[in-house]
Amino acid sequence: MDASAWDERYRGADRLWSEEPNLFVADRLSQTSPGRGLDLAAGEGRNAIWLAEQGWEMTAVDFSEVAVARGRQHAPGGVGFVVADILEWEPGQTFDLVLIAYLQLEQHLLRSVVKRAVDWLEPYGELFMIGHDRSNLEEGHGGPPVAEILWDVPTIKGWVDDLRLVEAGVVRRPVETPEGLFFARDALIRVRR
Repeated sequence: MDASAWDERYRGADRLWSEEPNLFVADRLSQTSPGRGLDLAAGEGRNAIWLAEQGWEMTAVDFSEVAVARGRQHAPGGVGFVVADILEWEPGQTFDLVLIAYLQLEQHLLRSVVKRAVDWLEPYGELFMIGHDRSNLEEGHGGPPVAEILWDVPTIKGWVDDLRLVEAGVVRRPVETPEGLFFARDALIRVRR
């Protein structure tokens, strides 16, 4: 999907995603000391906004002008929104945290983003990744039904094996639906420089 297609998706709903941060972002990062953070493919900025409320100075980047405009409307001080394609964008600074949440790209494109994100980390900075895992197709709920853009924990760990591993594995995320409670399967990878 390109930026114009995402703009249309965002225009089609009052809010495409929840206002709450991702469950694992909130759980794992609630006790970390705030610093300068970057949220790549931030959408409406729910994670960046939550992190800013925790004291982080956040930059949120997304290629959807509609999503970024919404994020700016809801964001407190401490979040700078940027309209840009993360496959090409360069920040010009380093960060204590780089967050990649549900960026579902073909493997070679995701690897490129991850490698660049590592270069943007401060010493001891953390790369935090959460996305739809490949096992979600057969064992989970929701998410894209395209295997080529689903994450694989061992593969992604291999891309960042020169960093200190904090956590890596498949986690279950509850999904409330009109039919009841289901569980999605997400890949969670955390590493530090």
